[in-house]
Amino acid sequence: MATNREGLTRYAWLSIFTAILIILLKVSAYLLTGSIGFLSDAMESGANILAAIFTLAALIVAARPPDSEHAFGHSKAEYLSSGAEGSLILIAAVVIAVQAVQRLLNPQPLEQVGLGVAISAVAAAANFIVAQVLMRAGKRHRSAALTADAHHLLTDVWTSLGVIVGVALVGLTGLLWLDPIIGLVVAAQIVYTGLKLVRAAINGLLDVSLPADELATVVGILEGYAPEGVGYHALRTRQAGAQRFVSFHLLVPGSWSVHEGHEMLEQIERDIRHKLDPVSINSHLEPSEDPVSLTDEELFRED
Repeated sequence: MATNREGLTRYAWLSIFTAILIILLKVSAYLLTGSIGFLSDAMESGANILAAIFTLAALIVAARPPDSEHAFGHSKAEYLSSGAEGSLILIAAVVIAVQAVQRLLNPQPLEQVGLGVAISAVAAAANFIVAQVLMRAGKRHRSAALTADAHHLLTDVWTSLGVIVGVALVGLTGLLWLDPIIGLVVAAQIVYTGLKLVRAAINGLLDVSLPADELATVVGILEGYAPEGVGYHALRTRQAGAQRFVSFHLLVPGSWSVHEGHEMLEQIERDIRHKLDPVSINSHLEPSEDPVSLTDEELFRED
């Protein structure tokens, strides 16, 4: 699995090179027009460069195999990147809002609006294409870092579209207050996305359980063996980056041999791995008739 994760760094490099190109285009649009919207858009794209660097670092760390000090691997490093990107988005939103309020209080005419809009449109299109590439890769490889970076780029696209509309309307109508108003609206949307990323990062670091559909898959497999006299309890799941973790206690008839119980356990684990990959499974075999087997049903056992 580590080798596959190492291949994800090429997406991070794509994001870095794209971010550099985009910020050059947006700074050019600002210098041509003097629009506070274009300036705010360029500042938000500046955060993209830092975010892309965070993503690259997180993917490099997450690709490292388990070692003596990190027996469960390093996949949680991706959540640090996701949290950092969410924080950068929030900071960018605040900066955009401050700049917009200042321009609202002190409106100024814009210059070369058509050329500035065209340049910003090219930047938005490039961002959208790269964001889709990163989003597909993030979902396919269950990478929190790539998914967060894709969301970050998509917020940049929304920012650019809002700014383009605002600047174009200013050029057509002469209403200078439209430029900062659009900036404030876009800032609010960026805050929403940033908070979602931060929340997802926190949940990942706190060992959030598997999504409901994946948990239902595990439960369905375990309950499917009930007709054979097999039960279970103490089912616990968590996820860390691309890796899933499942643990449970399997209850089998006490008359079964160790070999029979072990074969059943191996079959159930194979079924789970067939449905959920990658997944690390920690299972425990217990006789169903022994009262002691029922003392650890809760999350924490008190002896």
